[in-house]
Amino acid sequence: MRVRGLLITCALTLLAADARAAEPQIYAAPQDRRGEEQTFLTFPEWFLVFSPAEYAKYVQGHTPDGFPFWAHIGQLWEAYSGVIRETTKRHEPTNWGYHLMIVVIGVSTTVEYAMRSVYETTIGRISAALAGGDTQEDAYAAKAAQEYVDFIRLHPWYEFDFWARLRGLWTQTDLWGPHMLRKWERKYALTTEYTVKALYGWVINKASNSVYDTPIETTSVVARSWSRCDARQANFRVLQPISETRALLALPRYAPFTDSALALARCGAEFEEIAGNRTVILTSVLGPLGRAPPLGLSVMTRQPIITQPGLERLVLIVPLDRLGSLLRDVQPGGLTLEHVFDY
Repeated sequence: MRVRGLLITCALTLLAADARAAEPQIYAAPQDRRGEEQTFLTFPEWFLVFSPAEYAKYVQGHTPDGFPFWAHIGQLWEAYSGVIRETTKRHEPTNWGYHLMIVVIGVSTTVEYAMRSVYETTIGRISAALAGGDTQEDAYAAKAAQEYVDFIRLHPWYEFDFWARLRGLWTQTDLWGPHMLRKWERKYALTTEYTVKALYGWVINKASNSVYDTPIETTSVVARSWSRCDARQANFRVLQPISETRALLALPRYAPFTDSALALARCGAEFEEIAGNRTVILTSVLGPLGRAPPLGLSVMTRQPIITQPGLERLVLIVPLDRLGSLLRDVQPGGLTLEHVFDY
């Protein structure tokens, strides 16, 4: 019996060793690895970049009272429910810290958008109708909205300098001029908005620094057939050669990751590992309403771009070994790449 038990133990040990040997090697350093669930969890966070970007584009030619604030609130929570549904189906671990962050910024945005909608569709709409034209303050607000979007593509929203925009509102626009009622109504609305956001941002910044570690600014990528790519153009550096055709690269994180990944794909690179993950990555593209997903990929969420009728956001679940093909084919296929969610 002892001999048979020993043989069984040895056999199980060998099987376990073979299973470990069959697993692909992970090349990202331990500190550069991030859970697969994070590619999904970053989508609601990035929706709060897409939404202000849509707003900034809208107010270049319209007054804010026509912006669909309530519909964007719905899209935000629909996005989050889609993430929960997909990560649950895939048996991903629950990243409580990230979920807490999403809930906090989601509730904050819901309150903000609800209050702005109520104000803009009453007082704001009346002042715009009586004015019959834009003021300096309208133009200033549109410019500040675009500056905010450009900033949050690279940095947390709470680091944006709302105090500087508040000072600019009162120093770069005249106290008197055409459409006085609208002019002073906008000064009041924007002063309130910038002050509240500056104070709330200061609180969130302090809380974030005490709870979360400093984020890593790069993403480790194992790429194949990358050698023809220009490191400056694709914005990467080689961390470790793996073979004649494969290497571990460092790409910038967040918004610049999309541009770097696209540049690598266009010069023929294929992706084998990103941030220690080898399965899927979430990617969003923009295209005509009701368009079939490219390459037969799975769609996690569809969102119409409400201020641009006929346009839709498709959030795709992309197997990592098909990411290069998607990035090369998306533009010729009549779609626009929006973002690659790099964990």
